[in-house]
Amino acid sequence: MSGYRLLSCVWEITLACCFSCAYCGSCGGKARENELTTEECKDVALQLSKLGCRRVSMIGGEVFMRRDWKTIVSALTDRGVKVCIITNGYTMSDKIISDLKECKIESVAVSVDGPEDVHDAFRQAGSYKRAFAAIQTLLKNGIPVSVISALRADNYKRLPEFYETLRSFPIFAWQLQACSPMGNAKKNGVDVAFDARYVMDFVVKNLKTAPFSIGTADNIGYYTENEPLLRGAPGSVFRGCGAGLTSIGIDSVGNVRGCESMYDEHFIEGNLRERSLYDIWNDENAFAYNRRFKPEMLTGKCADCPVGMLCAGGCRSYNYFTNDGKLYENILCARQK
Repeated sequence: MSGYRLLSCVWEITLACCFSCAYCGSCGGKARENELTTEECKDVALQLSKLGCRRVSMIGGEVFMRRDWKTIVSALTDRGVKVCIITNGYTMSDKIISDLKECKIESVAVSVDGPEDVHDAFRQAGSYKRAFAAIQTLLKNGIPVSVISALRADNYKRLPEFYETLRSFPIFAWQLQACSPMGNAKKNGVDVAFDARYVMDFVVKNLKTAPFSIGTADNIGYYTENEPLLRGAPGSVFRGCGAGLTSIGIDSVGNVRGCESMYDEHFIEGNLRERSLYDIWNDENAFAYNRRFKPEMLTGKCADCPVGMLCAGGCRSYNYFTNDGKLYENILCARQK
């Protein structure tokens, strides 16, 4: 065995989506040909459970565009695996609410990019109102809700404005993450650059008085003076990219990556139609970019950083897509010394 313990998985069950967002990293819209069948997905759920996976974040596309989503979720939750669904909220209905309760979902995260004009510009008119209608419906039915915002050049300075809207809703968390220049974002030339220090200062300023948890994702940081305040849980710190160490990503045709944000064929470790998840996870040659990491692999300013051995250069996916394929050098790092 590899000696690594699988704790979490991001599972893209379909690329079908009611949107085709200008910055979508996976180019969602239409389902892939030959996506995993219901029975194959149930087997994947079994394999995840057997490997000890504790939590699955289920994504698309749009999860609810796949008719058997409830069956897939139940195959996990019936085995004690906690599941969060990430959705745009556009297709929310009474039937979906009923199914969410029945399959014992842990929580639902709704993607909202910012104020209405910002959100609708990259999706479609009316999508902002539908997202908040979904949030209200979920909350009314006792389903825990969080919000995820992908930050770009056009929206990051409007965080204070959007916060004033969010604080009137009893959500439990708001996660801020960097939009990566992959997929549609790359094709459309979306400007994803933003001031990470501005975002981190915003979080620190508001987290003590916010009615919900505010935190930054693993692609924003790292190890500034406020690091223990930024990860959404008191005292949490970034301990390096977990891809292939504690987490994996699975796409809708069964390809396995260390992280589902590493959306490039270069990072595919195997396919579940050809090999078991156990074999892929325990392959001595798999996930080498992290399992064989050494501090001397760091490049650029990360090579001279005193906490480089802890941070390990930050988010592998964001590094790869923003820095010409360099895995061990983060251009968004806000550490100043």
